[in-house]
Amino acid sequence: MEQQHCLTPKLAVRLAAPHTWLASVYPAVFGELYCLLKGYPLTGTLAITLFWACVFMQSAVNTLNDYFDFVKGTDTADDNVEVSDAVLVYENIKPGQALALGLGYLVAAGLLALPALVTAGPAPLIIGVIGAIAVWTYSGGILPISYLPIGEFVSGFVMGGLIPMGIVAAVSSTFDFSVLPAALPFIISIGLIMMTNNTSDIEKDRQAKRRTLPALLGRTKAVRLYRAAVWIWMALICLLPVWYIGWWGLISPAFFIVFARHTFVNLLQSPLEPQGRVKQMKGIITANLFGNGAYLLALAMVLFGGGTFG
Repeated sequence: MEQQHCLTPKLAVRLAAPHTWLASVYPAVFGELYCLLKGYPLTGTLAITLFWACVFMQSAVNTLNDYFDFVKGTDTADDNVEVSDAVLVYENIKPGQALALGLGYLVAAGLLALPALVTAGPAPLIIGVIGAIAVWTYSGGILPISYLPIGEFVSGFVMGGLIPMGIVAAVSSTFDFSVLPAALPFIISIGLIMMTNNTSDIEKDRQAKRRTLPALLGRTKAVRLYRAAVWIWMALICLLPVWYIGWWGLISPAFFIVFARHTFVNLLQSPLEPQGRVKQMKGIITANLFGNGAYLLALAMVLFGGGTFG
């Protein structure tokens, strides 16, 4: 048997998967911009600590997901993944160390958010507990969420919706549910990241008895649903900023047309087949970068330009 290696700092960073942090960074930035636009008292120190709490939470999600998939045998070298994305498969480190690292990332997220949780009352604490439970049960437990047809909805809602709502709660000490409609581009796009992966992995997931939404629908219906969601996402990127910030919001569709349209065309044409999995995952991440980036740019511009929100 090949000797197992100890976890190194470099491998710990790879397990955290920085190239996926966009799924937490953008919702965090959105939540903080929302606070500033609504006039909530967000300080620079609090903005930084909440931002990094979200990054560590994403790192915990990535690490724990890799751990549970590896120990259950659903991640192998034959799954059309990049070497850098499959540390446990290719680097032969001790799985228990990856589990400890994932829990460590989760604890770090909690410690960073702790000052806000102590001073802001029960609202951010409740949201944080829900998020922590979702992180653990997404891949762990007897019946992981990622094995069910609700995985896309849960991941989108927790990362795209609860992150900004939690930040607003930490700053304002209230449950501001009005942030959720404004966060829809992030909710949908993060769900689409998971759907890209799951549709590419239909055959593997069926063999592993994973009842994901694409595995239940089949590739043809899953691709149709995927493309419909992409169209809705594009419409939201272009229309929501105008709805919330008026003419300033036209910055978003203008930026989208110039920088993001080709990436979204590729999404609409993607067959989501296993042999193209790496390219397809890069495509959905790039679409998040430029598509949701257009939305954030419009909010940032109206903030610095002295416009209003809502």
